[in-house]
Amino acid sequence: MKRQSLLFTAPYVVEVREETISAPAAHQLLVASEVSAISPGTEMLVYRGQMPADVPLDATISALSGAFAYPLKYGYAAVGRVVATGTAVDPAWLDRLVFAFHPHESHFLAAPDELIPVPNGLDAAAAVFLPNMETAVSFLMDGQPMIGEQVAVFGQGIVGLLTTALLAQMPLARLVTADRHALRREWSTRLGAHASLDPAAPAASASLLATLQQDRPYPGADLTFELSGHPAALDQAVAVTGFNGRVLIGSWYGTKPVSLQLGGHFHRSHMQLISSQVSHIAPRWHGRWTSARRLQIAWSQLARCQPAQRITQLITHRFPLSQAAAAYRLIAEQPAQTIQVLLDY
Repeated sequence: MKRQSLLFTAPYVVEVREETISAPAAHQLLVASEVSAISPGTEMLVYRGQMPADVPLDATISALSGAFAYPLKYGYAAVGRVVATGTAVDPAWLDRLVFAFHPHESHFLAAPDELIPVPNGLDAAAAVFLPNMETAVSFLMDGQPMIGEQVAVFGQGIVGLLTTALLAQMPLARLVTADRHALRREWSTRLGAHASLDPAAPAASASLLATLQQDRPYPGADLTFELSGHPAALDQAVAVTGFNGRVLIGSWYGTKPVSLQLGGHFHRSHMQLISSQVSHIAPRWHGRWTSARRLQIAWSQLARCQPAQRITQLITHRFPLSQAAAAYRLIAEQPAQTIQVLLDY
């Protein structure tokens, strides 16, 4: 049979190609995709040609274990239905709705342990947020926010918004976010931020500091998340973080250089800069946590969003796979209009 696959062939160029796909082998399943999500962070680095060439795309995902070189397939949020099984696979898999960390393709083969059944009550459009919610969960595990802390979040793209939604469930003294785009700032406050500011506004850092502290004695943020993907935001994150505070860096800047002013406020601050990436559980958690346990938390948080705050409201655009090039151009050229963009099959 034939399938449609999306390939990145050069910076700012994607193509949908027809390929032949075989029937499932004995230990494989055939999945027909219903929807997949475009990652506005890492995936757009691939689209723009800003991925470093000296690291695997993602060593923990079999479909993405190669190095960055065009042409390539990329993407890690696909939801579809099992339409055929190999002779050695339990036929109970047939017609099951499943999630896979897999690139954008109309059909794909997978082993059972590469598929995650979607829990009852979640549809495909909600389930496709699983990797973003898992990333948000990992940020909280690595940042370890505490009761009464003043927390800032730079970047309110989809991962930043989900991180804000999780933080809003905690008894923080203050949760203030920053994003250049009004649509994302509006959603940030709807999801629980006390305030959301424009980091490009005049005196933005001073405004953020005042909004964080108000009448409390500690100046600055106890904990700051830098999730914007913009290197300049890290300098702002350091500037608004208080003495002995923590800055969690969840952005992947790719080949974009980062310039920091570390000679002033930072030098005497005893501040911690923490790298965080969802592919691995941080060493401190190894005794009690696994990726499966973290995924279970992510599923439960997605379910918690329904129906009162349906997570699917964060989907701003949907495109058929055949119009994928227009979807990527929209994200690259009109970020103010987009939060989450999906491809339909």
